[in-house]
Amino acid sequence: MANTVLATSDSRLKRFNRASVELLSSMRFAIALLTIISIASIIGTVIKQGEPYANYVNQFGPFWAEIFNGLGLFAVYTAWWFLLILAFLVVSVSFCVLRNAPKMLADVRAWKEHVQEGGLRALHHHFEFSTGNLSTQAAAAKIADQLAKEGYSVKTLVSEDSSRVLAKKGAASKWGYIFAHSAIVLICLGGLLDGDLFTRGQIWFGGKSVLPESTQGMLISDIPSEHKLSEANPSYRANIFVPEGGTSATALLSSTSGSIIQELPFSVSLKKFHVEYYSTGMPKLFMSEVLIKDLDTGKETEAKIKVNEPMIHRGVAIYQSSFEDGGSKLKLRAYPMQGAANSVQTSFIVDGNVGQSTKLKSSDGTSYTLEFSGFRPTNVENISNASGQSDARGVALQQSDAGLKKLLGDRLGSGAKTSKPVDLKNVGPSVQYKLRDAAGQALEYSNYMQPLFIDEMPMFMLGVRQSSAEEFKYLRIPADANLSMNEWLILRTLLQDSGARQRAVQRFIGTIGQQQGFAGAPQMLNQLRESASRSIELFSGSTAFAIQQAKEAGIKPGGFAALGSFIDKAVPEADQQKAAEVVLKVLNGVIWELWQEARGQLKLPPSKNDMESQRFIQAATSALSDANFYPAPLVFQLESFEEVKASVFQVTRSPGKNMVYLGCLLLTLGIFAMFYLPERRIWVRSLSNGKQLFAMSTSRKTLDFEKEFEKYQKDFQ
Repeated sequence: MANTVLATSDSRLKRFNRASVELLSSMRFAIALLTIISIASIIGTVIKQGEPYANYVNQFGPFWAEIFNGLGLFAVYTAWWFLLILAFLVVSVSFCVLRNAPKMLADVRAWKEHVQEGGLRALHHHFEFSTGNLSTQAAAAKIADQLAKEGYSVKTLVSEDSSRVLAKKGAASKWGYIFAHSAIVLICLGGLLDGDLFTRGQIWFGGKSVLPESTQGMLISDIPSEHKLSEANPSYRANIFVPEGGTSATALLSSTSGSIIQELPFSVSLKKFHVEYYSTGMPKLFMSEVLIKDLDTGKETEAKIKVNEPMIHRGVAIYQSSFEDGGSKLKLRAYPMQGAANSVQTSFIVDGNVGQSTKLKSSDGTSYTLEFSGFRPTNVENISNASGQSDARGVALQQSDAGLKKLLGDRLGSGAKTSKPVDLKNVGPSVQYKLRDAAGQALEYSNYMQPLFIDEMPMFMLGVRQSSAEEFKYLRIPADANLSMNEWLILRTLLQDSGARQRAVQRFIGTIGQQQGFAGAPQMLNQLRESASRSIELFSGSTAFAIQQAKEAGIKPGGFAALGSFIDKAVPEADQQKAAEVVLKVLNGVIWELWQEARGQLKLPPSKNDMESQRFIQAATSALSDANFYPAPLVFQLESFEEVKASVFQVTRSPGKNMVYLGCLLLTLGIFAMFYLPERRIWVRSLSNGKQLFAMSTSRKTLDFEKEFEKYQKDFQ
């Protein structure tokens, strides 16, 4: 009984093994795996791979980011399930080759002599022909000779009363099948070897771990060994950051969950970095002069590494990947953007290096941390909106398109609008920084050193964004005749000074009274004074009345939005457009007077009332309105810099590279053989009636095959 049970168990196990091998080596299983790999590759193409996890949270939200991360969609090509599918594909195709290759090779060697007359007549391409008075042996020899001239391998079987001529050509198509399937195995194996399989293995089984955020920023020598991979790691793809004059012997492997240090058997010193630009300011060529020092032998080698021209040292390829700032020395001037203090007089200098930070305090005593996050010596930009429509990259939030708020914006315009296409080229240096408050919250800023000419008017561009996933939105400040922000800054200061506002109103009333002859009409002057005072107070947003009006309207106090909201609420709809035109004229006049006082503080003569001055005051008024949406107590303007360049090298050790190259070669040969070298066989058999039976077959019917068959039919007939 026990023997019977064991025999039954062995039988079931054999059937299971046979069924498993049958499934793994089947074409449908391999196609299913390829389909899954194709879908995963599409996902890996659509979703940017290897980004920090915070970027995915900003893009997809915390809920979906957590789900996608759990599925490994942020690192598809190194996910465990993707590697498992590749492994199954290798096994499946290998079984398929092992099962079918011997049969195919035997078929290549076989002449198929066993095919009888009935089998030949069953072929679609056959015909009979007569050899005349030729003997059986002579006819067979003549037929064999002609087929040999056509490139066929020929075998003749002749007896006294019968003959058979066997011919074949294109047997390499069977090799094409073997080559193509073997190529898939080699390419997949090479991909597995060149991926992060070895790195993951060391993390899973070797006690290694990803570098946590708490230890990032530490010196390399202080990082624990569990976060470092030895130089014996057989496969990796990492990056080295080397500033000019600096040296590095470690690389960084980055992933969504963090990074890990890869030690190298050599050090890389950057002696000099060269970069050439096109006339537009775009980089044309960048190259690094490096010194490679072998850490085992001490041998030093000088080299020049260019894009697509790597250096190979001890089996590690060193590629020029990109270039970044290496800690440039920056000098910034800080201007207060809040309060009624003179921004020019209270400005101060802040020095720092890119990648470092410094502590600051604003005028109200609030502590901030200024982080120098980036510097670019050249910028190729097209910031303005050439269509004349509202610019989505303006710093001011878009208000409702209905009502007086839109009319006010359309009437005075904005530095964000242009009337014709603007093709900006290299617009000079820019600085990027973060201003972090005591609670750890930070906004990112990007300011251009030089004014940009937008619609033929110089504008300082002050960019701000809440996260790196957003685009910068810009506050556009018009430059004065000295290409500085001084006149606008003092104008902003005077706008926040209640005394200056009242002085400007009085001067405006006096000017209008003289121009319009209102000196003898005190009631008219009082109404005009009240209108001017209310307009400038609402626009400044600094009075209790302006703040209350903004709170009721649900908007920020000050600017065009405050004026538009007040007119919408206080003036009947039929009279709103006329009222808005009056308010704009009054506001324009009062701000003009503020500007003259600002010029006086700078010891400049009063401005002439010409077209250029009107353009400046309109752009300045728009900037004053937009400044309500610029969330910064200080503006930092780049005054000078000392650039320090740095190279980013990619170092790769690829043991599977040659396997992939061989696989690509075999795949090319295999596809060529299968598609362009179809197998063809010919049988010519003598019949009892004295005629010959010609039959022909092919692995792929083509137009050439039909023509060849017709040719033989004509020749032998």
